[in-house]
Amino acid sequence: MKNNQQRRQALVYHAKPKPGKTEVVPTKSYRTQRDLALAYSPGVAIPCQEIEKKPDDVYKYTNKGNLVAVISNGTAVLGLGDIGPEASKPVMEGKALLFKIFADIDVFDIEINEKDPEKFIQTVKAIAPTFGGINLEDIKAPEAFEIENRLKEELDIPLMHDDQHGTAIISCAALINALELSDKKIDEVKIVISGAGAAAISCTRLYQSFGAKNENIVMLDSKGVIRNSRPDLSSQKAEFATDREIDTLAEAMIGADVFIGLSQPNILNEKMLLSMTKNPIVFAMANPTPEIDYDLACKTRDDIIMATGRSDHPNQVNNVLGFPFIFRGALDVRATKINEAMKMAAVKALAKLAKQSVPERVNIAYEETKLNFGKDYIIPKPFDPRLIVEVPVAVAKAAIASGVAQEPIEDWMRYELELAERLGGHQKILRMIHDRAKSEPKTIVFAEADQLDVIKAAQIIHEERIGIPILLGNKETIQNLMESIEFEEDVKIIDPKTDEHIESRRRYAKAFWETQKRRGKTLYECDSLLRERNYFAAMMVREGDADTMLSGFSRKYPAVVKPILEVMGKAKGVDKVAATNLMLTKRGMLFLSDTSINVDPSSKELAKIAHMTSQTVKMFGVEPVVALLSYNNFGSSPFPQAKKVSQAVSYLHRMFPDLIADGPVQSDFALNNEMLGERFPFSFLHNRNVNTLIFPNLDAANITYKIIKELDNTLSIGPILMGLQQSAHILQLGASVDEIVNMAAIAGIDSQEKLKLKAKK
Repeated sequence: MKNNQQRRQALVYHAKPKPGKTEVVPTKSYRTQRDLALAYSPGVAIPCQEIEKKPDDVYKYTNKGNLVAVISNGTAVLGLGDIGPEASKPVMEGKALLFKIFADIDVFDIEINEKDPEKFIQTVKAIAPTFGGINLEDIKAPEAFEIENRLKEELDIPLMHDDQHGTAIISCAALINALELSDKKIDEVKIVISGAGAAAISCTRLYQSFGAKNENIVMLDSKGVIRNSRPDLSSQKAEFATDREIDTLAEAMIGADVFIGLSQPNILNEKMLLSMTKNPIVFAMANPTPEIDYDLACKTRDDIIMATGRSDHPNQVNNVLGFPFIFRGALDVRATKINEAMKMAAVKALAKLAKQSVPERVNIAYEETKLNFGKDYIIPKPFDPRLIVEVPVAVAKAAIASGVAQEPIEDWMRYELELAERLGGHQKILRMIHDRAKSEPKTIVFAEADQLDVIKAAQIIHEERIGIPILLGNKETIQNLMESIEFEEDVKIIDPKTDEHIESRRRYAKAFWETQKRRGKTLYECDSLLRERNYFAAMMVREGDADTMLSGFSRKYPAVVKPILEVMGKAKGVDKVAATNLMLTKRGMLFLSDTSINVDPSSKELAKIAHMTSQTVKMFGVEPVVALLSYNNFGSSPFPQAKKVSQAVSYLHRMFPDLIADGPVQSDFALNNEMLGERFPFSFLHNRNVNTLIFPNLDAANITYKIIKELDNTLSIGPILMGLQQSAHILQLGASVDEIVNMAAIAGIDSQEKLKLKAKK
């Protein structure tokens, strides 16, 4: 049944709300007749004439310089084989998506109905003038070798067959680091390559570029060891044929230092693994099932250094570490090709990056205390924000040094800044948040599970392992809603009003009464309140029967926040609970406080809201840079509202001297560092990117975040409640399914942090 759900989800994902995964978006204004006259006739004729006179101006006046073609004929798609060009299109669209989100490269995916290599080559050559680069994908061997080699020779734009070179580059970087950790030299180790397809051939050639010796390499295909005595070997296989008198994988593995698997699941067993040398290196990269199970391999050899193609184990050999950034560097210097020097530069950059201190946001994304170079961390993680800078720079420099760059870069510092700015997209941040929640899924009580969108979100949260849902409401209603969307997993459903859960309700009522009896509430009143789902959910969390709760989809904010505050109360040292909204903007994360609770906080309360928000920002692995906003700059106004902010800033500087915070400052100065530097170079915010905005009152904060959300289509997550003793969060009235899922991930992370803090105490 789970496979049916996955099938349905995959089909819905690709079909709704519009078919496919990519679209073309205009980059110029098109609102007026003047705009259209410039975009098309008659204005478009002028750049056409300029390009006719000087063909290289096509890079100046069109998108060619940032446009890559992902091209396939569908003859070797993933694990699906020869499924044809139409069926390969979802994969090519997926590749286009990865190019865009990781390196800000635009892509047209092109599926060609042609298996004849010569005709395929001529087709690609004919359309090549449109593009700044070409990524060949999922073309079967041996035709893939001929197609790539010919096109590299006959075209003057960068071209790469990622199936070959992507895996080669990433695994080579991992191999270099694994050899260093095992104190072995690449020119001395014995390497077994299981597989003889395009990827295996390319991997082996690249390893040789770094010093691996042909006489130390044994390659196997489906027939066994590739030996010189075998008839009818392709030229590629013959290149790696051995004279050794061995035929099987078991024989090849005896005394081997390195195993590279690009073949079939579960072909490597414990006995073969035990026959390898000390500190064996095993890259079992068959996907989704590797050549040997990761846990089995580590149990068999505690000295093993292992990598797979899977994301749920350390050392994932993932092509997304390579191709987006390699093409980024190649495009930015207008390279005529991607040559060996550029690939080797990418290898060295990736290997070097794994040895550097890992940013805290990466540790948080992968739920690690501290990622350090070692046997479980030999290659960078895909979400490492440094990849967009390190790899393209290395590739661009290699292109220039090897003479294939047509537009050399002169200001490398400026180029690095430009690259870093390309990662402002919110999708990457969302992936980090979801992965953090998945690393330690928490039980999440949904107090309004009688709503269809809440059930849809709970299904996603359950199936994606973002959290473990507990559904509150009428059992029959919830089950009917679940059935309508084929949500058939076994999840806990609780109706606080029924006798089925009367024991829990009575226990919660008694515990609640103990905190309320001196506030005038009777035990009977507390029991009555516990029939209400928000009180029941909050007590579940307070009593440790759940980790966090979500509510507010169908009720106004005050009606939801009141039970939470009554039941949970404030954390130690907190005067007032507050709320912040996380806005995922083009410039990155931006936290806005207080957007929901405190109408007109005092100067001291404002300072404490700023400090609480800074702690929330740190939860995401980001250093908070806090601007306290006002209508004036740095005390220029004598009015009480302005003075309040000045006093809050003074309090912050006195009580939390390590926090980067300043104000009062107007919002445009806070967000425009050039303006700030010209007028107020003394500010602690100067030369820093502000990521936290503290507003003087609820009006300003609430109005601002809603305007940003609607006008700029910015994704908002929140309000995130701060200062509660336990974890609880409130949805926006009528929140979308995606918004509920995102808030659940935030709630899970918040719960993780609160439980860690509790454990320390």
